[in-house]
Amino acid sequence: MNSFLARARLFPVLLSAVLLSGCASALVTQVTSFNQWPADAAGSSFSFIKPPPNRWGAPQELEQATYERYAQLELEKLGLRPAAVGERARLLAELSTVSQTQQRTYLQPVYEDPLVFYPPRRNAAGQYFPGFWAPSRFGPTYVGDRVVPYTVQFSQLNLRLLDTRSGPPGQPRAVFESRVVYEGDAALPAVMPYLVRAALDGFPGQNGQVRQVRFDRETGALIRK
Repeated sequence: MNSFLARARLFPVLLSAVLLSGCASALVTQVTSFNQWPADAAGSSFSFIKPPPNRWGAPQELEQATYERYAQLELEKLGLRPAAVGERARLLAELSTVSQTQQRTYLQPVYEDPLVFYPPRRNAAGQYFPGFWAPSRFGPTYVGDRVVPYTVQFSQLNLRLLDTRSGPPGQPRAVFESRVVYEGDAALPAVMPYLVRAALDGFPGQNGQVRQVRFDRETGALIRK
């Protein structure tokens, strides 16, 4: 009975350890994308424009430039090219971010292991055994859940591409929008290369698609299922 009770008490701990070890090697992002990508945009030039202000505060100048460099490298992989000096880019890239800590909660199961009184008894031979208090032979009893708070780092990348040829003069039209969200323990500068890659993975993608893009934390490789 003692070994059974020990296993019962350890089960929630072991389960949590297994779940954490399974998630520890993957950095998970959620991507939402929309597009009306022009058929003739292959090889087009692009340049970055200043993102609109947001209430969470924009990155500093050097930080923003670093993030734009990440995006530039990924856009070049797609066959687009940075506009030359003095050239009017066809595509305008707009990159903005949100970074904040947020409170979350989860429900933790609560078990009680009260002592149970086992009454005195006699066996078939008439031998007397006194009553005693001991843990229940059925193991701990589930009595409900308790709310446990925790803090996560929330990071979001918004990446838009606007086509200067699609809209009215002076009013470029958005042809690609991607929003990438990460919730975990890493700060924005550490995860930004992954957010950019996730935003442009499978570019331009299915319109209105919402999906998870996962990366191996050890190698940085994109995890394909």
